[in-house]
Amino acid sequence: MLIRYYSAADIEQIVNLFYNTVHTVNLADYTPEQVNAWVPIVPNEVTWLARYSDRIVFVADDNGVVAGFAELEPKGRIDCFYCHHLYQGQGVGRQLYQRLEQEAKSLELAQLWVQASITARPFF
Repeated sequence: MLIRYYSAADIEQIVNLFYNTVHTVNLADYTPEQVNAWVPIVPNEVTWLARYSDRIVFVADDNGVVAGFAELEPKGRIDCFYCHHLYQGQGVGRQLYQRLEQEAKSLELAQLWVQASITARPFF
């Protein structure tokens, strides 16, 4: 598993991973109505590329498959942090988080923080 900076070529996999993870994994803690309100459709790729203009984004790359991704905002907020449901429990999230920590140290950020979903709270 390679943890690397995202590239624009990853965006289709990222938005699909986001949508599919919320609509599968998060159903354990949220109702279908809540999940559909959260992510009603697969996000627009152009919109997501624009969001990334001020964020640092890492992907977990498994031979060309985006197994997970994590977004770091300039002041240390972790925004989206998702692992593909088939890769959960395999250390992908831990590797992504360790890379975020390394980046935060290099940027001299005092802390990282997140507003985690019910599903993600045990991880953080």
